[in-house]
Amino acid sequence: MWEEKLKFYDALVATCPDFERKGKSMIYTSANGYMFSLLNKAGEIGIRLSKESQKAFKEKYDATIYKSYGAVMKDYVLVPEHLYDDVKLLSDYLQESYEYVMSLKPK
Repeated sequence: MWEEKLKFYDALVATCPDFERKGKSMIYTSANGYMFSLLNKAGEIGIRLSKESQKAFKEKYDATIYKSYGAVMKDYVLVPEHLYDDVKLLSDYLQESYEYVMSLKPK
């Protein structure tokens, strides 16, 4: 099951030409010194968004906070599985996440 989630995550990231997937055991994307998406060991996808976008995403898609390795990931939302059928929508959010971290002061 985790391998299927990894394939989906890889395919999703591949829709965005500005960045690529990183990691071997911890799967993520990063830019500007910040991680902005993760695939945790439970096979759940988290995307980092601005405070405003987090709030809107949680309300619109009945999403919650995102945890990885037992820790709450600040600024991340858990992508509900019912959205996995809409790759275009998730690709847009992933691009928004990338643009958000690129707007932050580089680390």
